[in-house]
Amino acid sequence: MKYTVRDIPKAFARGERAHAGNLSTDGKSLWSYNLKIAHKTQQGIVVGDFTTKGGEYYSTTTSKHVYYAKLIADTVMLPELFTELFTDKSV
Repeated sequence: MKYTVRDIPKAFARGERAHAGNLSTDGKSLWSYNLKIAHKTQQGIVVGDFTTKGGEYYSTTTSKHVYYAKLIADTVMLPELFTELFTDKSV
């Protein structure tokens, strides 16, 4: 199946692997370029607000990816907390 960038968060929510442009998912996490912007937990989908309003701006494209992810999010959190909770420190 050929995906568009807008389709990727929906595929992520369904637990599917997918990518389009610089947005990708393994079904458990959502990545904008190499930045993890969302993670699926037992409680739902958590998105890090990596935008100007969230306090940690990366790029216009990443902000757009975060916007699409927020549409399917159960929780949106500040980037610092998201990174602390959902970044693998062993890598």
